Amino acid sequence: MNITIRPAPLSGTLRVPSSKSMTHREIIAAALAKGETEVTGVTWSEDIEATVRILSLFGAAIEKKEGKEGITLSIRGGLAKQEGLLHADAGESGSTLRFLIPLGLSSGNHVVYTGRGRLSERPLTPYYDMFDRKQISYHTEGGLPLEVQGTLPGGAYELPGDVSSQFFTGLLFALPLADEDSTLRSTTPLESKSYVDMTLDTLARHGITIHEKEEGLYEIPGRQHYKTGTFAVEGDYSQAAFWLTAALSGGTIALTGLSDTSLQGDRAIVTLLKDMGGHIEKKEGRLLAEKSSLHGITMDAENVPDLVPAFAALAAVSEGVTEIIHAGRVRLKECDRLHAMAVELTKLGAEVEEKPEGLVIRGKPVLSGGTVSSWNDHRIAMALASITPKLTGPLTIEGAESVKKSYPRFWEDFRKVGGKVVEA
Repeated sequence: MNITIRPAPLSGTLRVPSSKSMTHREIIAAALAKGETEVTGVTWSEDIEATVRILSLFGAAIEKKEGKEGITLSIRGGLAKQEGLLHADAGESGSTLRFLIPLGLSSGNHVVYTGRGRLSERPLTPYYDMFDRKQISYHTEGGLPLEVQGTLPGGAYELPGDVSSQFFTGLLFALPLADEDSTLRSTTPLESKSYVDMTLDTLARHGITIHEKEEGLYEIPGRQHYKTGTFAVEGDYSQAAFWLTAALSGGTIALTGLSDTSLQGDRAIVTLLKDMGGHIEKKEGRLLAEKSSLHGITMDAENVPDLVPAFAALAAVSEGVTEIIHAGRVRLKECDRLHAMAVELTKLGAEVEEKPEGLVIRGKPVLSGGTVSSWNDHRIAMALASITPKLTGPLTIEGAESVKKSYPRFWEDFRKVGGKVVEA
């Protein structure tokens, strides 16, 4: 689907979708608890559907109920060994794939993992090394499909922490179920640690004990049991970033559903935008942002890689120079996001210098309209849409359906706040 947006101020109130990162974690924890659990406030997306699909394949019973405050998932947990070879389709979700490979082993299943798009290109080497050390049988020609058979023992585990925190989350979910105690250690400084902290928070609320002895070293007692209950999912700061960007570009937008005490690393977007001169305040339980005069800053993306597209787009229409650093891993997402943002913003007249680990952006007051590609990446599409109030002509986005990966109602919400959107 291609859409065309005519520049217009964006104003109104929106409920932010539930955190995709937290939703994955809550559903997985519920699926590991023997008994009934409800996960409320879920925003459905292709990535969440992938996690539900594979957990169901492993033996969880998951029922979806629509409601005014989002979707409620009723989950009867308890994964178990299933007959035969299981075909687990992770779609395009890196979180789903990396979180659930260890759980396929915990449940003793023989699984072949598949996926689409760039998922097969995203690194899995830390797991291959782990399979070799633990004598777990696997087969791959490189990437996906990946066939894995065996069980996950307790014991000592070491992983590099500079590839993805998702490998740590996968093992932190699975190792408490092992018969023996375990240790999990990062052999490098642990990047995106905020995501691991979100995992630890989820585990604690579901009755699992993990001892963080020092940064990057975790002691994990075995033979633990996940507890059932009712758990609500908080709003997503990485999705809020696009609306904050849109408001600061031109308009006034109030966001509801965000937690002031969230452990999401992407909560840093509020501080980053305020540092640029953005007027953002908490008012009557809502996060309110309005059109502001902005200036460039240096953004360290090491722990907030998902914020790069929105931040880069806003930097292109802000005064002065912005530099995004420590962002090399952003190249390994649904697309090479550094290159994609450099290419598409340049089409609109922006001045962007691409570096191996980041971008240097020399801002301009306005950019032109034109035709851009989403690169089949939800965050690229939403980032480019968010700065349309600062364009001098219509913007056509090719592949606009890519938002379904994380935020299917994005274009509907865009219209709710005054966006002039038509299918091209």
